[in-house]
Amino acid sequence: MAMDEEPSAKISGKGVDIAYGQRRVVEKLDLSIPERRFTALIGPNGSGKSTILRAFAALMKPSGGSILLDGRDLTDLSTREVARKVGVLLQGPVAPEGLTVGDLVRLGRYPHRSLFSRWSADDRKACDEALMLTGTTDLSDRALDSLSGGQRQRAWIAMTLAQQGEAILLDEPTTYLDLEHQVELMNLITTLVTKHGKTVVAVLHDINQAARYAEHIVIVKDGRITAAGKPDMVISSGTIADVFNVKTVVIRDPVAGTPLCIPL
Repeated sequence: MAMDEEPSAKISGKGVDIAYGQRRVVEKLDLSIPERRFTALIGPNGSGKSTILRAFAALMKPSGGSILLDGRDLTDLSTREVARKVGVLLQGPVAPEGLTVGDLVRLGRYPHRSLFSRWSADDRKACDEALMLTGTTDLSDRALDSLSGGQRQRAWIAMTLAQQGEAILLDEPTTYLDLEHQVELMNLITTLVTKHGKTVVAVLHDINQAARYAEHIVIVKDGRITAAGKPDMVISSGTIADVFNVKTVVIRDPVAGTPLCIPL
C-alpha cells in the first residue's frame, strides 16, 4: 500500500462505553486505528488512554458499543484468535522469578502452539527475529530479574514481537528507557510499520515524541476523543492548552519537520 493512500481500519470502536463497576471511564467512543500505521494515544493521566488500549486488545469488555478487528466483532473471536492477530504489552508486566529472557520470548509463541505441539522452525525463527530486532540476543540466557529496567522493557517487547501479531499495542513502552533506548525503540516501531507492515498503537506521554514518530495521533481527554489525525492536523497550541492546561508555542521541528511543542 502506498503511503499516500488512505489506509483501512485495522481496529475500530463504534459507540464504545467502558466502565469500572459503576464508574464510566470511556463514553460513546468512535475511533479507527489505521492499518499499517503508527498511532500514538496521548492525553493527561486518567484520561482513559490505557483503558482504550486494553479494550482494543480484548482485555476489557465494553459495557456498550462494539470493537471490530479486521471488520469482525471482538466478541465473536476466541482469545487465541485475538492473540494471533494482536500483541499487547501493558504497564508493569510481571514474570516468574528466575525466568530467562529467552524463556520469556518463547512465551510469545503460545497463540500458535497447541498443548502438545513440538517446537518448530517457525517458532525458533520468530523468537530469534524478535531478539535481534530488540537488541536482546546477547541477553537471551540472562535471568529477567537480573536486568536493568530498560533491558527488561526490551525483553518484554521482544516477547510481544515473537507473537507475530499484525497489530501491536504498547502501553507507555518508553517507561524505564533512557534517551538512547527511547530513540532505538521509536526507530524499531518505525521499522515494524514501514518494513514489516505492522499496525502499532502506543500510549505515549511525550507529545513531541508522538508528533515526530507517529503518523496518526489520537488525543484523549476525559474518556473522549478531542482530536485525531496526522500530527500537523491535531498538534496546536490551542489543543495543548485545552487538553493539558499548558501554554505552548508550536514550531516546526528543524530536523523532522513535525510539530514541536515548547512550553511557555
